[in-house]
Order: sequence, then C-alpha cells, then structure tokens
Amino acid sequence: MLTVRSLLVLGLLWAVEAAPQNRGGRGGRNGGGQTAQTAQDQAAQIPQGISQATDGSTIVDTTATINGLDIRFKISGPADQFTTASGVDGATQVAGAQGANGLNVLLHGDGGQSFFDMPNQAVQGNLMGVAVLAPDPNLFWGGGSGLDRTDGVAHAQAVNDLITDVLPQMMAFNSSNVFFTGVSGGSLLLSGFFVPAHMTNFKGNGVMLNCGALTPQVNFVDADAVMASTRIHYQSTQQELTLLQPAIPEAIQTYEQAATAAGLSVAQIGQLQTVDNTPNSGHCEFDGADFVNGVQLMANSYAAIMQGGNGRVDGIGSVLNPVPGNENLQFAAANKRGMDMKLKI
Repeated sequence: MLTVRSLLVLGLLWAVEAAPQNRGGRGGRNGGGQTAQTAQDQAAQIPQGISQATDGSTIVDTTATINGLDIRFKISGPADQFTTASGVDGATQVAGAQGANGLNVLLHGDGGQSFFDMPNQAVQGNLMGVAVLAPDPNLFWGGGSGLDRTDGVAHAQAVNDLITDVLPQMMAFNSSNVFFTGVSGGSLLLSGFFVPAHMTNFKGNGVMLNCGALTPQVNFVDADAVMASTRIHYQSTQQELTLLQPAIPEAIQTYEQAATAAGLSVAQIGQLQTVDNTPNSGHCEFDGADFVNGVQLMANSYAAIMQGGNGRVDGIGSVLNPVPGNENLQFAAANKRGMDMKLKI
C-alpha cells in the first residue's frame, strides 16, 4: 500500500555528503544536549506530493513499504501515463498496464543529493525518470560505510521489488525497457549487489555507473545471459576519491572477465562495456567544476551514452572507450571538492 507523506516544512538546511563516507553514530547529541537528527530524519521533513518536472512532466514523490523497509521514491512522466489510482490529474492508465516509455532508475550518492535534485526527471530517449531514496539513517545505499555495504542485499532486493511490484501501480511503462543510473554510493549498490542478483530481471538494458563501482559482492544470477545483453558504462574523473581509485578498475576487470566467461569476443565486450575518466576534476565533477552540475551533465547525456548515441558529452567529447585495453584507469591525486554540500529546500 502506498502512502503519501506531505509534511509542510520549508527552509530546511542540512549537510549532504555525496561521496562514500564512514558511517557516523546514530542518535548522538548536539551541543545543546538534544538528540541530533539523522539525514533520514531531516529528509522526512521535506514535503512529498505532486510537482512538475523541467520538461513539463508530472513528478509524484511518495513512499511504499517494501519488505519491511520504507522506500521513498519519485517517478516522473506524462500525466496520462500515470494510473488513475496515483492521484495525478489527467491520469488514464490502469495498474499493470504496459506503456510506450521505459524507465531510468537512479540511485543517489551517500546523503541523498541526487534524489532531491532528480537529474533524470525529464523524459529522454523514451525513458521516464525514477529516483529512489536509500532506506538508511545516513541515506547510504547499502548501509555500512565506505566500500563495506552491509545492507546491500536487502536494499538491492527492495529496489528490484519497487520496480516489479510497486511502480506498475503508479505508472504504465515498458517493463522490458528499464535502465539504471548510479551516483557514487548508488553505483556501489548497483555494481556490487543489484546487477549480479537482479539484472536477470532487466536483461537487454543498461547501467551507468557514475563515480563509483564495486566487484560483485553476491552470487551472480544468470551471469552469461546478463553479460551478453547488458550495457555498462563507467564514468569517473582524474581526481577520483582515493578509496575508489582501486575499486573502480577492479570492478571493470571483474565484469569484463564475466563477459569473457560468457563467451563474448573482445569486440562484443567493447560494444557493451565502456569507460571514461577524462575530466581533470574531483569526485563526480564531470563538468570539471561541480558535483551537482556534473551529475546533471551525465543525466543530460544518457541517451547519447547508453542508448546507441554517439557518446559525446559536452566539455568531454566521446566517452565510449571500450573496456578491453582500458581496464587499468590512471588517476591523479584525489581532491575533496564536491564531497560536502549544503542542500536548501
């Protein structure tokens, strides 16, 4: 059952840490002796409901309970593609109906910045946008800290079940055309847990892993079929975070090995798996300067990269470098720009 929580709180200001972080204590006290709010507590004060996307689409921001976890999500698309049960004016669809458009499901970085920005809110390449908020006190996808995502199995299952069981109650979409975007910690959840465990349900589509990647942390289900049909692009920067500089190439090599084991040729792997870390900038700063704008740049370029386009990204050029021969990414010294930000609502 879906529940919309509209809490009228304005002017909220809190620190968002977009890079993979070490988990802080829960329920600590601030200088006034009061229990400090978690990032999840603060996010709960931001109103949910219905709003308009940058392209005129309708955005519904709501929460569903999935496997005992409260999963807040946004889904964006033309009003007439929502189901009549969604509460959207102009909705025409019935639950479970197949639509012409697919989905681009985004998992944010640690702290939730990209959930609230929703850079994929505009329909692009016949993909409607979905953004999902991590069900974790610190808003870390997979929980835990750093590269150790202790709740990855449960979180990946919840994302899978959101798409297969909950979203069809909200929107008519083509269930055979579901793509994914990860940002930082969201990329860790996708590559480490979701792709190996659940991509079998979304074969023939693709995953963009921005500024983060992990080797599979769970058994790979239906690996040969997934590797033979799944498009994966790894996007990083020269000054990537120190803890991610070895992790990303390790993930690239492991997924390439899985494709080789599936019987794919070098040329076939190069078509399906691509990589780039050209921008000489910090974590997720794909535009060369800023985290938020950098993530938006990649979202704007999604069709060009993931759906058969020319791979060109403004300010970078083509990012479609085949993984074979480019597995061992070379990085410069990391910087910390883009890690700590303030989000104003």
